[in-house]
Amino acid sequence: MTSWLVARRHADGSPSAWNLANALTVLRVLLVPLMAAALLVDGGDDPGWRVAAFGAFAVAIATDKVDGEVARRHDLVTDFGKLVDPIADKALIGTALVLLSALGELPWWITVVVLGREVGVTVLRLVVIRRGVIPASRGGKAKTVLQSLAVAVYLLPTPDAVAGWKPEVALVVVLLAVVVTVVTGLDYLASAVRQHRLGPPAPPATG
Repeated sequence: MTSWLVARRHADGSPSAWNLANALTVLRVLLVPLMAAALLVDGGDDPGWRVAAFGAFAVAIATDKVDGEVARRHDLVTDFGKLVDPIADKALIGTALVLLSALGELPWWITVVVLGREVGVTVLRLVVIRRGVIPASRGGKAKTVLQSLAVAVYLLPTPDAVAGWKPEVALVVVLLAVVVTVVTGLDYLASAVRQHRLGPPAPPATG
């Protein structure tokens, strides 16, 4: 593990993309199909597999927090991580939302709004990447937390004693997530426009 933490450095001293933080990000991507497979068992009605889907989702969300802390603490922040980390979040949340809607547990309009925003932001990231990667903002992190909480509430089976409260609680949380999702999407668009106006970074001086 030490070799992962003390990643190889490029000639300019910047960390290599081959490091522990980025490995955790890749792990999050790999957990997406596992969560999906568990959720779809018996049409989503098997409590045991729902717990398994929740577990895979929870581990994936945990890696999102850990990889960022590892990257900052050990100076392992890379453009790969800045780009792939939010994409991994979108793959995890997006897959969960689509499947929950397909199972009839979540209104499709919520999934469409959230995925529309996420696809739009991803496209913007690719458009402005030559001018520099725009990292996730605090608002973006809050959006991810709310989306994750909403998905977790929907995924986890609830005891009969509180089952009647679950739809209302889940709907309130997911509506808050939708509001923050839209607002942060507009903020990201503004950031991309500002970066576009600045133009590409100046080439390094030579000779």
